[in-house]
Amino acid sequence: MSAGFVTIGMIMGGIKAFTATAGPGNTLMQDPLTMAENMRIPMVVIIAQRGGPSTGSVIYSQQEVILSGWGGNSEGYRVVYSPSNIQELYDYTIKAFNTAWTHMFPTIVLTDGYVVKTRQSVDIYQPKKLVKSHPLVVKSYERNADKELDYQNLSNTFVTEEQSYEVNMDLMNAFKKMTPKVVESEVYQKGNYKTLIIVHGLVAGAAKEAVDMKGKEKKFGLFRPITLNPFPINELKKAARGVKQIIVAESAHNQLQKLVKEALYGEHINIKQYGRPGLGITPEELIKLVK
Repeated sequence: MSAGFVTIGMIMGGIKAFTATAGPGNTLMQDPLTMAENMRIPMVVIIAQRGGPSTGSVIYSQQEVILSGWGGNSEGYRVVYSPSNIQELYDYTIKAFNTAWTHMFPTIVLTDGYVVKTRQSVDIYQPKKLVKSHPLVVKSYERNADKELDYQNLSNTFVTEEQSYEVNMDLMNAFKKMTPKVVESEVYQKGNYKTLIIVHGLVAGAAKEAVDMKGKEKKFGLFRPITLNPFPINELKKAARGVKQIIVAESAHNQLQKLVKEALYGEHINIKQYGRPGLGITPEELIKLVK
């Protein structure tokens, strides 16, 4: 918790800063994250999911999806990226800083214990675009010794219900306006498909292998939300058009599935769940699920 607030302090002074945590630490991190939402602080957090509940294991899971996207006493005004491998972890960490400082919302890179303990060659490159930081407490960024700087007060405390409502509506409208600019997803297929497997993060690697092995023969494809928040609702509806069944596979129980069911509410599609809390999922397992 203290690491989160220290990060916010550095950012308010104009420094690009991030912190990292997982498990119970992620639970505590919700306090500074909701403050960052309220005050539009471009805070970046790297979360490497571990097995729960509570202390659980320090190995792997995908059990922090809902917590990371919508934790705390807020409405989830934050961006959550779900990279699937080491290269993407590098890529989306760069993107997280650009997204945060462009749109002024906290941004999370949601990875897992398997990925952060993996060694792999990574293409290190000079980003084409790096959004510059600036002090958030100064209205004017101009440095002029002849005049007093014009400071602004960034408050996260409200004295009336109406004030709280107004701030929440402003946040909601700003988040909605930003959504089309940041939402990301991926469809992976080998020919036409009648079954759509939906996964995210590390499990997407196994799902791609499954599609390569048997996707064309068994007529199944992959949909992968890269942003879990905001969730790619329209993109999922398009990918699911005409399919006979959807299989949601995750190393958790009913976290990604909640997002999928909400996105497809009103659609008449059979949705099956394959939840493996704290366990990895192999390509062979996914292939067997397609009947």
